[in-house]
Amino acid sequence: MKTSSVKELLASEKFLQEVNVKGWVRAFRSNRFIQLNDGSTINNIQCVVDFENTDEALLKRITTGAAISVNGTLVESQGKGQSVEIQVTNVEILGDADPDEVSKTILQPKRHSLEFLRQQAHLRVRTNTFSAVMRVRSALSFAVHQYFQQNGFYYVNTPIITGSDAEGAGEMFRVTNFEANKAPLNEEGQIDYTQDFFGKQTNLTVSGQLEAETYAMGLGKVYTFGPTFRAENSNTTRHLAEFWMIEPEVAFNDLDANMDLSEDFIKYVLQYVLDNCPDDLNFLENRLLQEEKTKPQAERSEMSLIEKIKFVVDNNFKRVSYTEAIDILRNSKPNKKKKFQFPIDEWGADLQSEHERYLVEKHFKCPVILFDYPAKIKAFYMRLNEDGKTVRAMDVLFPGIGEMVGGSQREERLDVLKEKMAALDIEEEELWWYLDTRKFGTAVHSGFGLGFERLVLFTTGMGNIRDVIPFPRTPQNAEF
Repeated sequence: MKTSSVKELLASEKFLQEVNVKGWVRAFRSNRFIQLNDGSTINNIQCVVDFENTDEALLKRITTGAAISVNGTLVESQGKGQSVEIQVTNVEILGDADPDEVSKTILQPKRHSLEFLRQQAHLRVRTNTFSAVMRVRSALSFAVHQYFQQNGFYYVNTPIITGSDAEGAGEMFRVTNFEANKAPLNEEGQIDYTQDFFGKQTNLTVSGQLEAETYAMGLGKVYTFGPTFRAENSNTTRHLAEFWMIEPEVAFNDLDANMDLSEDFIKYVLQYVLDNCPDDLNFLENRLLQEEKTKPQAERSEMSLIEKIKFVVDNNFKRVSYTEAIDILRNSKPNKKKKFQFPIDEWGADLQSEHERYLVEKHFKCPVILFDYPAKIKAFYMRLNEDGKTVRAMDVLFPGIGEMVGGSQREERLDVLKEKMAALDIEEEELWWYLDTRKFGTAVHSGFGLGFERLVLFTTGMGNIRDVIPFPRTPQNAEF
């Protein structure tokens, strides 16, 4: 008999059909009612056992966490909370779960702290919260590819091992084939990377942008969606050492077209989740409401989770120059009353999350795109404006998160790009291939980067980025 998913059966109206379903026992009460879940939905299906005609030894093996196969008849449910249930004719135990062992794990049916769940990351996807988060993550991932594929973009796989630092930040994980403490030294007493596997110093990538730019200058519209790495010793709720980045690059797009693309893309993927994950979003919204009840009133969100997502989908993004934003922030009540942790005193300040959230949540009350930032606080590859002090950069700001997207029009002029690299001591030899694209048919082009986990964080309402990726990599933690 064909095995059906719990999701299929709960949506079925074909009563009295014989069905088979496999899954894990979430609960078993009165030796009669099995709550079964297979991961296809947040909801369980109730399987009703005729315990008087079932072997007692078998009943004892139907425990929380056990994997079972159920044959039975799908019928209209007599109980509350579900429309259908299965009248069981046969139960097969596929994998036992010792109740004493289960009691030490997060499979025990009670509320657990998120910290405890992280300690058992190999099991946490069996809980309602994490199964919902990971289904939403999967839907978002699919929507990312669908959006770009439907809009004529080509998917490019950029290198994970690279010899360049796209951000100029220097916080990279080194890749080497040398044995620890046995690296050969050159005449200057420094590690001789010419003898290493790649013949030069290499690292895990912080971004696929520079390589994607080269492909945009041949394929027109491309995007990357892959893992990136930052060796930042940061233990905040917003940082991971390993995360996924979405980076489109488009030939002939200026900054305005780049802003249009980012807004259209974000609205598309969020609408996809609203349309395709209603049960999971409702569960996560209710979870967030319960969590917010424990917070002081001032710290509670003004919007529910689904309202927040619709807020982004339904509102036009307000476009504001950095200069205008600085004036707003400088004259704001929190700044005048010294409520900001980082006061805004002058033009040129690097905006913090508290400033970005003020602009979105308090001042404009809609998503905001800031543009034309000071050149001194942005990367070398961003196009210099005619004023000589700002660049064609943009950031998309979200409620509750702050910066969601960072992008720019890229510097297409070879002479200006060389000047900017020289000012930052970036050697031309290191990026000769990147400079080549400015020699052979250079053109205006733009792109942006979006940290996928931040998007999942926003969409699920979770408070810590470690809870929206299956196995988080953070300082002092590479478990699992």
